[in-house]
Amino acid sequence: MATGTNIRTYFNGTWHDGDVPIMRAADHGSWLGSTVFDGVRRFEGIVPDLEAHCARVNRSAEALMLTPTVSTADMMDIVREGLAAYPDDAAIYIRPMYWGIHGDATAIIPQGDETGFAVCLEEIPMAPPEASVTLTRTRFRRPVLENAVVNAKAGCLYPNNARMLAEAHSKGFGNALVADAMGNVAESATANVFMVKDGELFTPIANGTFLAGITRSRHISNLAAEGTRVNETVLTFDDFHDADEVFLSGNFSKVTPVIALDETRYQVGPVTRRVRELYWDWAHSAA
Repeated sequence: MATGTNIRTYFNGTWHDGDVPIMRAADHGSWLGSTVFDGVRRFEGIVPDLEAHCARVNRSAEALMLTPTVSTADMMDIVREGLAAYPDDAAIYIRPMYWGIHGDATAIIPQGDETGFAVCLEEIPMAPPEASVTLTRTRFRRPVLENAVVNAKAGCLYPNNARMLAEAHSKGFGNALVADAMGNVAESATANVFMVKDGELFTPIANGTFLAGITRSRHISNLAAEGTRVNETVLTFDDFHDADEVFLSGNFSKVTPVIALDETRYQVGPVTRRVRELYWDWAHSAA
């Protein structure tokens, strides 16, 4: 399903206009879910952390026992070639992806002799700076490495995210704040989460139940560069109800203020605004 418009697809060594077919019915990825992807944003003429995202999709492939076939540098070149067809000011969501083609004798284990690869570009506007979200709790939790490939950005993880979001939407909220296997806060259904208490920043410690995102790491390093420490620690839902500010961190929107967690209300505070300013300043300076 296309989310954006003006789609371009890189497949079989060349760029195609539109949302072209890339999988066959018997491909391992089609029926057994061996798909991984990453998401990169081009906005305001820049593509922050392109290298990091291209490198991560190769690591995700390996975590799913797929053989990555495109180097990080070559993938970056492919993306840049595809972006050249768009206006400089177009906001583009960039999605490199791999999937399994063949299985072993059991059909279950993907084989490394051939791996599908594509890049999908879609024009999707960035959220406006004033955009915010409300959160609620969900009965669904993040898995652990022993029962899911949580060390990859894998398509097979997203039905669980969809259950979380559907439950949140059914309760009248925009997203879900999600627990890990121990019942502590992990992240939201779609992005990492930070909270602020008495001017101090906190985020759930990366404990292997969720991807500690590239944008999350960028916020932490940007803050450290100006002398502000982010505490990575175990956080409970009570901690978030007691917070002064809460915001989500993800590649798609970079910083999204949270204005409610169930009955608890928050203001869009100075720390959240500063994190966004720091990200935009860094992104343009690094371009």
